[in-house]
Amino acid sequence: MVIRKIAAVYFSAAGGTKEVTERIAAKLAEQYAAETGGTGNENAGRDAKDAGKTGAPEVRTVDFTLPCARTENFVFDRETLVVFGTPTYAGRVPNKVLPMIRELFIGNGAQTVAVVTFGNRNFDSSLTELTQELSGLGFVPVAGAAVACRHVFSKKIAPGRPDAEDLAKVDRFAEQVKTKLDDASAAGMDTAEIASIAGREEVGPYYTPLGRDGLPAKFLKAKVQTNLIKCDDCGICARVCPLGSIDVMETSRVPGICIKCHACVVNCPQDAKYFGDPAFLSHVAYLEEHYQRRAEPEFFM
Repeated sequence: MVIRKIAAVYFSAAGGTKEVTERIAAKLAEQYAAETGGTGNENAGRDAKDAGKTGAPEVRTVDFTLPCARTENFVFDRETLVVFGTPTYAGRVPNKVLPMIRELFIGNGAQTVAVVTFGNRNFDSSLTELTQELSGLGFVPVAGAAVACRHVFSKKIAPGRPDAEDLAKVDRFAEQVKTKLDDASAAGMDTAEIASIAGREEVGPYYTPLGRDGLPAKFLKAKVQTNLIKCDDCGICARVCPLGSIDVMETSRVPGICIKCHACVVNCPQDAKYFGDPAFLSHVAYLEEHYQRRAEPEFFM
């Protein structure tokens, strides 16, 4: 199968999934372009017809994190290699993101690398779930990756991840994907699918957050809060909220659903956003105590 286009597709509230997904897509584009003497990015913005003339793949980014990016369907084809990334929430694909994936994307046989990131605890069933969802939408998963990132709940959990060691492994993975696709093409194979992700063929239950006492911590309804002394009403928090849940005119109000993605916390230039819910803070303390060991990325071919 000839690959004429590469797409990096992701939901990334805090930036970790964006970094990993774009890294894999860029490395793949670089390898395909090297075969034609290109750079891997000179076709960005060109149509597929012109890209096909040079042999180097057209590179496309689909960031569906914000509501304004979810107003149309994204349709792919069999000449496109899609790197599709999501974060892991409670061991699964975020439950508010699943409907977006199901409603927005049509695979049409596009070969796909499924990617999940996780906050140094475990990716549990998220990669299995993403792979199954993409298969059901007409994508053909050919490989999968689960990469540890700094946990958005705490700067103390996996700070600086993914680091240079992680990214070197990500680059090698991209090289292995390219080799696999080349071998399949040389053998006359149309598709190659992951039969099982780490031996887990069934999607398991959501992870139950625990507090410092080891008992379930219930903070589903907790919402981000605002330090009114620090806040200067710049409106950035409202603009980066993936669910549009923060009041644009009065950003200390959160009338919509809060998924604790921390986009507002990470992007606030005044450090005015925070979570003060006792159960949430107890869970963060539990994670900080139990998940300081280095969780390694895992790759599946």
